Amino acid sequence: METATINQLIKNRRSSFVKQFKPGGKIDNTIIEQLLENANWAPNHKQTEPWRFTVFTREGIKKLAAYQAALYKETAGPAFKQDKYEKLLESPLLCTHIIAIGLKRHPVVPLMEDIAAVAMAVQNMYLTAAAYGIGCYWTTGGITYEPSAKAFFELGEEDLLMGFLYVGEIAVASAKGTRKPIAEKVKWITA
Repeated sequence: METATINQLIKNRRSSFVKQFKPGGKIDNTIIEQLLENANWAPNHKQTEPWRFTVFTREGIKKLAAYQAALYKETAGPAFKQDKYEKLLESPLLCTHIIAIGLKRHPVVPLMEDIAAVAMAVQNMYLTAAAYGIGCYWTTGGITYEPSAKAFFELGEEDLLMGFLYVGEIAVASAKGTRKPIAEKVKWITA
């Protein structure tokens, strides 16, 4: 395994947002299956494998968009905004795939352990997407925090909907990333 390649992949991984996706882009399902397979190899406490994914593509994306827009309209009350409603209907249609990210709770494992495991699974998907040259980003917008949405994704009351991974073919690349030096964030204790 080439460590330089892995280091470069991690350093060059970027979020690509819906407005950067190629309209009508195509990504083969086998690539999405590889994202999911790599997610499945994330570390997890007591081997609970708490991640649950629901993949929407083609007409499935339209179904998700209609569901989330209708749920928003139903639950927003006086905070309802027409432009947000329209965005919930239209933005998903620019994706080739949308992966709902769920967390299936395990009663023996602390919640933080399961959250960390699912986040690592998503990181594996991010890195795989970068390796394939496709775009994605993890959003916790839309209906993520609406408790009644859990049933749509076959999640129980104690489970969590942790957002959505929007996937698409990149038309406009993300800007090069920057980070402050790691030395500013690390304390070494040697004695």
